[in-house]
Amino acid sequence: MAKHHRTALRAAAPVAVILACTLALSACAAPSKSSGDATTPPAQNNAGGTSAPSATPTQKPTDPPTPVTLTCDQIVTADQLYAYNPNFGADPGYQPKDGSLEKQIADWKGATCAWQNQTSGDVIEVAIAQPPASELEGLKNAAVTAATPVPTYGVPPEVEGYFKQGTAGQVQVFRGAYWIVAESTAFFEPGDAAPLLQDILANVPK
Repeated sequence: MAKHHRTALRAAAPVAVILACTLALSACAAPSKSSGDATTPPAQNNAGGTSAPSATPTQKPTDPPTPVTLTCDQIVTADQLYAYNPNFGADPGYQPKDGSLEKQIADWKGATCAWQNQTSGDVIEVAIAQPPASELEGLKNAAVTAATPVPTYGVPPEVEGYFKQGTAGQVQVFRGAYWIVAESTAFFEPGDAAPLLQDILANVPK
């Protein structure tokens, strides 16, 4: 943070000098006019009406994602799903919600799956992507900010796991080039998703 602060100060110094010189020149160069003449606004007032460029990046990544070709039955096998909870079955009508992490993964040609509890109606969503390499570090930083690290999902730094509780429990796991998201109202705490995550990590190539 100190380095960034010093960089900002270094960048600001020449600007301050230029502004000071501009103000001084404007004050000295203003011609004398009679009270009835129109007055041209000083140059510094015109410059202040231009908005600075946004600091928020808007460019799309130039490097492509790598498609994930795993099927839902390969991500979580029927036997693994039954061992986790025999009440869960495939949800064939599932579609990721707009604005969700699962939708982002779908847009990056990842695999998106869902299973529904036939008794409670709870749905477990699992999505797996190999994002553009340039995006991976930003995804990890966002997870660190929004969620709590969970070392029981795997051994860092090979596996980085995070959990966040909101209207549903949300898991994010990073391993190698893979980004795994699992989300469900059945995940009340990190341990609720752990057995399923262990199966998924065993099935996803390293």
